[in-house]
Amino acid sequence: MSSERAVSPVRAVSSDEFRRACGRFATGIAIASVNDAGTPHGLTVSSFSSVSLVPPLVLFCLGHLVTNIEEFRRARYFSLNFLGEEQRHLSDRFAQKWHDRFDGIAWHKGVTGAPLIAGALATMECALYQRFTSGDHDIFVGEVVGTSVNDGAPLIHHAGRYRRLAGE
Repeated sequence: MSSERAVSPVRAVSSDEFRRACGRFATGIAIASVNDAGTPHGLTVSSFSSVSLVPPLVLFCLGHLVTNIEEFRRARYFSLNFLGEEQRHLSDRFAQKWHDRFDGIAWHKGVTGAPLIAGALATMECALYQRFTSGDHDIFVGEVVGTSVNDGAPLIHHAGRYRRLAGE
C-alpha cells in the first residue's frame, strides 16, 4: 500500500464533527510516561492500539501541542499504564497542564527506567520502535519488552464521560 495521501473529492469534516464522532468509540484510559534524565513525565492518552504480535508492537499518539511532547520525542523507552475505574483521579490529574504530575503518586521505575504507576490494571514497558508524524500528531510505536497485569474493572471513556461496563 502506498504511503501517499489520497485526495478526496468530498468535503472534509470539521474538527468538532470529527471529535464528536470519535467520542462515540469507547476507549480505555492509559497514562503514557517516560523518564527524562531522572524526572518522570506522563499524560493521559486514549489513542492506544496494539499493532503486531510478532514482534509485539503497540502505538499511541500525542498532539504536537502537548506540554511534554519533547520529553517523549527524546525517550528511548516509554511505558503505558492502563487505568482501573478506581483511578479516575489519575486520568484527570494527568490530563491537566502542570509540570509535576507524578508528585505524590505511587510509582516505580521499570527495568527500562520508564515510570510504572502502582495499581494500574496493566503496564507495558516499550522500546521505541518507530516515531512518525501524521497530521498534527506524532505516532509512537513501541516494542513491548515487559508487562504486568492486575485484576479489576477498566476505566472507560465514551461520549465525553467516564462510563462503567454493564454488569460491573
